[in-house]
Amino acid sequence: MAQLVTLIVIFALVLAITYFATRWVGGIQKEKMIGSNVKVLETMRISNSKYIQILKIGNKCFAIAVCKDTVTYLCEVNEEELIYRENSTGGIHVDNFKAILDKYKKDKPED
Repeated sequence: MAQLVTLIVIFALVLAITYFATRWVGGIQKEKMIGSNVKVLETMRISNSKYIQILKIGNKCFAIAVCKDTVTYLCEVNEEELIYRENSTGGIHVDNFKAILDKYKKDKPED
């Protein structure tokens, strides 16, 4: 019984260390991104390893194609012509978990 408790305590300790290490590294990466002049405005997936991205660099916007091994400049985009959605997800429809759960609850037949 003592071995089981010890194993559970060690497992919890490893999980806690992993959690805090991940948060620490994420914080460092976030600090590096703050103040950056480069922003990704939108990403649209074309295939498994190909994307079109709209970047804002300084005051100009550009469209680029991102593939597995290459990045290709497509054109300059007029920012005034861009249409921003409230919850833009780059062409991928994402619901929050509660909406998905409510949908399946409604579709489930009652016992």
